[in-house]
Order: sequence, then C-alpha cells, then structure tokens
Amino acid sequence: MAVNLQIPPESEIFPVPGVEIGVAEAGIRKANRRDLTVFRLAEGSAVAGVFTRNRFCAAPVQVCQAHLADGGPIRALVVNTGNANAGTGDEGLRRARQTCEALGRLLGVPAQQVLPFSTGVILEPLPVDRIEAALPAAIAALAPGQWFNAAHGIMTTDTLPKVHSRRIEVGGKTLTFTGISKGAGMIRPNMATMLSFLATDAAIDQPLLRRLAVQIADQSFNRITVDGDTSTNDSFILVATGRSGVRIAAESDPGYADVVQALTEAAADLAQKIVRDAEGATKFMTIRVEEAGSTEEALKVAYAVAHSPLVKTAFFASDPNLGRILAAIGYAGIDDLDVSRLRLWLGDVLVAVDGGRNPSYQEADGQRVMKEPEILVRIALGRGQVADTVYTCDFSHDYVSINADYRS
Repeated sequence: MAVNLQIPPESEIFPVPGVEIGVAEAGIRKANRRDLTVFRLAEGSAVAGVFTRNRFCAAPVQVCQAHLADGGPIRALVVNTGNANAGTGDEGLRRARQTCEALGRLLGVPAQQVLPFSTGVILEPLPVDRIEAALPAAIAALAPGQWFNAAHGIMTTDTLPKVHSRRIEVGGKTLTFTGISKGAGMIRPNMATMLSFLATDAAIDQPLLRRLAVQIADQSFNRITVDGDTSTNDSFILVATGRSGVRIAAESDPGYADVVQALTEAAADLAQKIVRDAEGATKFMTIRVEEAGSTEEALKVAYAVAHSPLVKTAFFASDPNLGRILAAIGYAGIDDLDVSRLRLWLGDVLVAVDGGRNPSYQEADGQRVMKEPEILVRIALGRGQVADTVYTCDFSHDYVSINADYRS
C-alpha cells in the first residue's frame, strides 16, 4: 500500500564502478527468501557511517563502529535480514565478529575490513552457521549490476524495494550515485529502523566523507518518522570508490557542491521512500514549520505533529479534525509560544489564524485536501526566520495488524 513510491526501471539503476554485490538465500528466518547480501568494495574506497543513538544498539552496530574507528580500509559489507542480532549480549557480539571473519577469509581480507549489518527480530540469537553456509553463494553472485536484487534482499516488512540512481557530469567526467534503503516501521529520527547503503565513484577523502555522512543523514534520514520508535540497528553507510577520477577533498574543490547535492538528494529520496512504504501507510505527509526562532523549535513542533497518534489517525480517516494539530503544536515544548501569531495551512487552505479558526475556513475545503494521498501541513510560528521539514505518514488498521503479526 505504498504511497506514490517510484521504483526506477532496472535499466536506470546504474552500477557504481568499484562496487560488486551478491545476494543469496541463507534461510535465516524463512526458506526460499533472499536474505543475505554481500558488498565487495574496490581497494582504495572510502567508507563512513552514521548509526542509531539507541543505547540498546545491536551487536553489528557496535562492531561496525569499532571497525570504522580503527581507521583502516573497509573492503566488504555483509547484510542479513530476518534477525537483528540485538539484545543478544556478548554472544551477539561474538557472532557478529564471526560473520566478519567468515566473509574476510573468503574474500582474502582481514575481519576488521568487513562491516556487518542485521535487521529483523530482536532478542533472538543470530544463526551465524546459516550465514556462513550461504556466503559462498553470495560471493559467487558478485557483480556490479545487482543493486535491484540487493534492494529486495535487505527488505523486512517493506512491501517494495527502495532504490535511487542517477548520473551527473563534473569536469567533463560522469559520476554515478546509486543507493538502496529498507525500513517500514519502528521509524524515528536518530535514525529510523532502517538500513541504507549509498555509493558514488567520486574520490572523497575519508575525513570529509565522515563529515558529509553526518550532514547528509541530518538532512534526510533524521527528518523522517513513522511511529516515533528509534530502532536498535539503524545504519547509513556512504561509500566513495574513487573510480571516476574526480577527487573531492575540500569545499573549495571544483564539483564539491554538485557532488554533495547529488548525495543529499539521493539520501533524501531513499529516506522518503521509507515513509511512503511505511507499514500500512495510505498518506504521505510533509510537516513544514516556518517562522521558528531556531531549528530546535521548528523540529519540536514538526515532530509533535508528526508523532501524534490522534493526528495520524485523523489523516487516515480523511477527517479534518484539525484541532488535533493545534493541540500538538501547543504541547511541543515551546513554553513562550504566542498562539495568537500562529497560522496553520492544510495544503493551500488557511485553517487557523490569530489563535483560532480562520473565519473563512470551510470544513469541506479541509476534507478535500485530507483525501489526497500527499498532504502538506504548513505551520508558521511567527517567532523568527528558521524553517524545517519532517516527513511522516498516517496510521491505518494495517499498521496494527502488521506489527501484531510480525513474528508469526
């Protein structure tokens, strides 16, 4: 029931020189399902990551952070679905490291040059024996043009694969940007229950890539929410293989702005596709807060609206019960908010002014907007010049059913 989620044709999903992908069936949770994905990265690739801030972060997140902190090269990624390897203690860490060791042996690289990722059910031991048994098949399938299969291979409750791919020209050379993401529920900033892998063949120096990964995540994956739950396994990985010959080492370098824009747009598209495919979603909602005194204020208000179950269920029902939005704005945490200066729009319809209902507002106009699959909620606080945006979705009956039945 994804909302206007566009999947590019396979002919428009461009391989990234320096990245090979193989997908296999390991039977981690269900038989006859592609649930193991391996990325092999060319020598000299730079890799950076941003991870969940959940204090109960999963074993693979901890291992990824440790391997990246070592400062050495990263030559491979291994992703399993069906099991999150979270809430598994020291044994979970041992199994995550064992997965890295197994892939490292097969590829001829040290275990510290492998990053592991897991997604699925929490509190269950990772069946590392099944992963090890399937790794040779994944390696045998390694090829540059496997991004679409990988997008399928990392899905859990997603209904559709999420892929972004484009090419741009920089200095007379063609640069490729291709990425995939997964996630449908337990989505909340810092980051969401999501995995995303985005690669380019630009050469980006490691320190700059680390800064860009954080900057890009803040403008994309940390601007989405489905249900307010921050997951244990969230990971966003940025890879720069350098195979194009275009080098970016500083903001002053030719092509810097174009490369950063392409990466940011790719990540934003992948993030918004997660919301469009959220569990049971029927509406895609953009919450735009303007005239805030700070980014913090804007996001407090945007997330208060985006997280409200009453707001989200009203949107599902196409019910213009818009007092729920005003209530969420009021409890967002801006203690000195002057509600008499606030204005609220639903799409192109001005709903509230001067602390109350717009005298010319007609409920039929609100309902007309509410019936659309994509809806803009615009809030002007009258406090300053700062604006920010959060993307979310409605809550439907299917959200409850999917999450109630998830482990069955």
